[in-house]
Amino acid sequence: QVQLAESGGGLVQAGGSLRLSCAASGSIFRSSMMGWYRQAPGKQRELVASITSCGSPNYADSVKGRFTISRDNAKNSVYLQMNSLKPEDTAVYYCAATRFLGSGVDYWGQGTRVTVSS
Repeated sequence: QVQLAESGGGLVQAGGSLRLSCAASGSIFRSSMMGWYRQAPGKQRELVASITSCGSPNYADSVKGRFTISRDNAKNSVYLQMNSLKPEDTAVYYCAATRFLGSGVDYWGQGTRVTVSS
């Protein structure tokens, strides 16, 4: 069983920055693609950024140039640095682990709330 624990959410003014962290338990972390998703009120959950086990990142168009995903396999952790935050970035952010590319998410964290005030 894998457990994912997010931290780092909070309230920030537009233009500010936050860094989300996700600590994973279990031995599959190093071989898993890790991702950050978000869900705003009344909207579907969407992929924000992902990073393969080899460290190759991918971003949603809405966050390109503002967000950076990274991972530290020695610490079983993945991070999301969020800069130039906008009110539309307000959402609950979830960490996710996918064991096999092309398959669905295998494990979800409990989420951390990010609120960006205008």
